Amino acid sequence: MSDQYLLNYQEMVLSNDTWFSPMFYLTGFPGWEAISHWIFIPFFFMYLVSISGNCCILIIIKTNPHLHTPMYYLLSLLALTDLGLSVSTLPTNMGIFWFNYHGIYFAACQIQMFCIHSFSFMESSVLLVMSFDRFVAICYPLRYSVIITGQRVVRIGLVIILRGPVVLVPIVLFLKAFPYCGSRVLSHSYCLHQEVIHLACTDTTFNNLYGLTVVVFTVMVDLVLIALSYGLILNTVAGLASREERLRVFQTCTSHLCAVLVFFVPMVGLSLVHRFGKNAPHAVHLLMANVYLFVPPMLNPIIYSIKTKEIRRVIIKYLHLRKGNAESWD
Repeated sequence: MSDQYLLNYQEMVLSNDTWFSPMFYLTGFPGWEAISHWIFIPFFFMYLVSISGNCCILIIIKTNPHLHTPMYYLLSLLALTDLGLSVSTLPTNMGIFWFNYHGIYFAACQIQMFCIHSFSFMESSVLLVMSFDRFVAICYPLRYSVIITGQRVVRIGLVIILRGPVVLVPIVLFLKAFPYCGSRVLSHSYCLHQEVIHLACTDTTFNNLYGLTVVVFTVMVDLVLIALSYGLILNTVAGLASREERLRVFQTCTSHLCAVLVFFVPMVGLSLVHRFGKNAPHAVHLLMANVYLFVPPMLNPIIYSIKTKEIRRVIIKYLHLRKGNAESWD
């Protein structure tokens, strides 16, 4: 898209909107507008894998009573958060890549950023609770059924669902009171709080400090506690007698550990790029932001389908049934 087109768009936005309903411009991939339909193909593939994969996990757990256990309830929560994260970014990406529509009204931008950040915090919380589940299962196996019960998991699930949205309500609502002047161009194909707040032409100290506090006392604390859980797990595993027993016990954590790495490594990488990579090419910022939002929801169902024996058995059984039905029709 040419600079003149962007300038005309900004002039139109500034002349048509009001103080209370500003309109923003979502960039997407600047300079690649001519091949935007082709760019969306890998995004469409990631959406397809993420939505279908997480729905498949939810259906498998729902339809198999022997999977109605605390560990699989937590896996259901993880699939739901991944599903919500994927759906949150879908409308604006479809609008940009398929309809070449880059505008988004402030209210829609608020809703999208609220959903994206809420589901991100939820996923961090779910991964923390899953690490505690694995810690109890390995370090206190005889007391696992007493400590980790279905009722407690439901209560924890409610806390997880409410924690992210509750802490985000103030900073998202306060954005409404800020005036936005000058350029209203966002560098991604979706709305993020850290970008929108920089476009406000007023003092945003409260939002900046509150947002930093929320991140530190949610995501960062979750990451530290997950690391602590795995430190204790490794200490317990190291005390086992044989190498085969150590591998067998630790294999019960591999799927969760992969999910933790898939979620937190891109998040830390994106934070480092925002903090220290101000002079880095814009493509690097776009790549890290898209990896952070699109890759974990796509990979998590694949990881759990491959690494979790019970899920894998159900999928193989279903495939065999379909194959048998097809052969009977032949």
